[in-house]
Amino acid sequence: MEPSAHSDDPHLVDRVSWLRAAVMGANDGIVSVASIIVGVAAADPNPRAVLIAGAAGLAAGAMSMAAGEYVSVSSQADLEAADIERERQALLDDPAGEEAELAEIYRSRGLSEATARLVARELTQKDALAAHVRDELGLTEAQAAQPLLAAVTSAITFSVFAAVPLLAAFLAPVGAVIPVVVIVTLIALAGLGGLGAVAGGAALGPAALRVVFWGGLAMAVTAAVGRLFGVAV
Repeated sequence: MEPSAHSDDPHLVDRVSWLRAAVMGANDGIVSVASIIVGVAAADPNPRAVLIAGAAGLAAGAMSMAAGEYVSVSSQADLEAADIERERQALLDDPAGEEAELAEIYRSRGLSEATARLVARELTQKDALAAHVRDELGLTEAQAAQPLLAAVTSAITFSVFAAVPLLAAFLAPVGAVIPVVVIVTLIALAGLGGLGAVAGGAALGPAALRVVFWGGLAMAVTAAVGRLFGVAV
């Protein structure tokens, strides 16, 4: 990774490779397992059935998140690699044309023609492929697809946060599983939204509210289906 011009105040975009997967895994863990527990409890309040459904949802969800993240991010990595290979071949076939293309990119960003040509020439001489990957394709090291990191991060955060509603259901008094799980889940979601906002340098309020809203909606819909049809969803 290239050194930062202000290492004492690093850009938070460097965290994007794992933060997206972590937030998605954590949010999905809480919402999906809480929704399963609430839906099953609405259909059949038997504590054993509720806990089995919640535990099964945690295990299946963690593996599903890992597999889904790995496959989807691998597809992204394949596309990036293919684009980079096309650029590599283009530089071999028409180096002058590629340098002119680079200069045009810099002109479109506000540089004068002479400066754009100079910048394109010097960057081409230093590392032509890196210049095109960064400035033409818009790919950077910080944002590069990392399938294994995404898979592991999602699976771990899913499991950790899915345990929150499962533990709430386990500790809830008989007959109070639904309200206890809903309250604990909404509190956890608000905390998760705030944590994600802090990690990403965003505003706390909107981040927490959107997570709580969609999580609450998911539990409400699942509970309604469980109660209406008497089935676990």
